[in-house]
Amino acid sequence: MTTSARETARVKASPAVLVLEDGRSFRGRAYGAVGETFGEAVFSTGMTGYQETLTDPSYHRQVVVMTAPHIGNTGVNDEDPESRRIWVSGYVVRDPARTPSNWRSRRSLDDELVAQGVVGISGVDTRALTRHLRERGAMRVGIFSGESLADEAALLARVRQAPEMTGADLSAEVATEQPYVVPAIGPDGVAVPLGTARFTVAALDLGIKGMTPHRMAQRGIEVHVLPATATLDEVYATEPDGVFLSNGPGDPATADLTVVRGVLERGTPLFGICFGNQLLGRALGFGTYKLKYGHRGINQPVQDRTTGKVEVTAHNHGFAVDAPLDRVTDTPYGRAEVSHVCLNDNVVEGLRLLDRPVFSVQYHPEAAAGPHDAAYLFDRFVSLMEDQRA
Repeated sequence: MTTSARETARVKASPAVLVLEDGRSFRGRAYGAVGETFGEAVFSTGMTGYQETLTDPSYHRQVVVMTAPHIGNTGVNDEDPESRRIWVSGYVVRDPARTPSNWRSRRSLDDELVAQGVVGISGVDTRALTRHLRERGAMRVGIFSGESLADEAALLARVRQAPEMTGADLSAEVATEQPYVVPAIGPDGVAVPLGTARFTVAALDLGIKGMTPHRMAQRGIEVHVLPATATLDEVYATEPDGVFLSNGPGDPATADLTVVRGVLERGTPLFGICFGNQLLGRALGFGTYKLKYGHRGINQPVQDRTTGKVEVTAHNHGFAVDAPLDRVTDTPYGRAEVSHVCLNDNVVEGLRLLDRPVFSVQYHPEAAAGPHDAAYLFDRFVSLMEDQRA
C-alpha cells in the first residue's frame, strides 16, 4: 500500500519505523514510496551496483539493507536494470544522496523508488542493523511510514503474520511468461541471424538477469529463454547444444526437478548458477538448507578447487547445497564433487559431475554488478558444448 508520488513528496521527511520479527525496531525517515511493506530482512555488502541489486529478481520478497552508508550518488539510468522492474519489497539505507551526480543518470534513486512503489527507510543505523541480522539471522520485517504508522506492538503482530521465505515457491512469479530469444553477437558486435549461431542454449528462466544471456550471446550463443514452467519437451524443441539454469528467488526445496533430471539423463551439457546450482544439487541427491544470513554482495571470496584460483564474486543467495567437501559422491548420474567453496564460511559454491558435461556455481558470473573474475565460467560452458559436438 503506497501513496501517490505527490503525497510522498509532501511527507518526504516524515518518520518511518522498521520492525523486525524478534521485536527490535529502528526509527528513521521515509525514503522512496510512503506506506508499508513486508519481506525478509537481508543485507548486501556491495559498495556500488545498487541499481542491479534492486532489479535482480532473486531479491523478490526481500527487504534489502545496504551496508555501504552512502547510497544513490550515481542516480538511476536506463542501461543498468537487470529486469523489467524493481523486485525488492523494501529498501533500507543510512545516508541517501541528496543530489545524484553521474553522466548517465536520468533521475534520482528516491524518485525511482517512488515511481515503482517501493517503500523504504533512511537515516537508519545500518551497521547496527546488519550486526543484529548477523547475530540473529535473516528474519521477517516490516517498514511503515505515513498513515501506516501505529503502535509498535500492533506493527510487530503484522510482521509476524507475513509469510516466511522457507517454503516459498517464487520462481514463476518473476520469470517470463512467454519464451523469447537473445540472438548471438558476431565478432563485429552485430546480432547474427537466428538459427546461424555457433551454439544454441535453452535457458530456464527462474529469475534470470538480463546480463546473463548477453554474456552468452557475446560468445556466439543464441539463447532461448523459457518460462520457469517450461516442460522437457519445450526445452528440447529449441534443439539446444546446452541447457542453462538461472538464478531465482525462493526455497529450492519447493521446485519441480523434472526438467533438470531429464537433461541429466540425456547427457546434454548443463550449466547452472545460484538457484540453478541448488536445483542441480537436489537432482543429484544432495539436500539444501537455509543459511543464517546468506551471502549478498559483490565482494565474496570463492576458491575454484579445480584450479586453486581465488575469485572475488557476486552473490545473492540465502540457501545452499549440503554436499561433502572432502570426497567424491556417487549419484544417479555419475560421480559428483564440490568444485567451488566460499572462503569465508566453507559453504558449497559449486558442483560438477565427473562423468557428464555438467557443472554449476552458487554465485553470479555475469558480473552485473560485480567483478569479472568468474567470466571464465561461460567459456567453460562453451568448451563443454564444443567437446560434446566433437
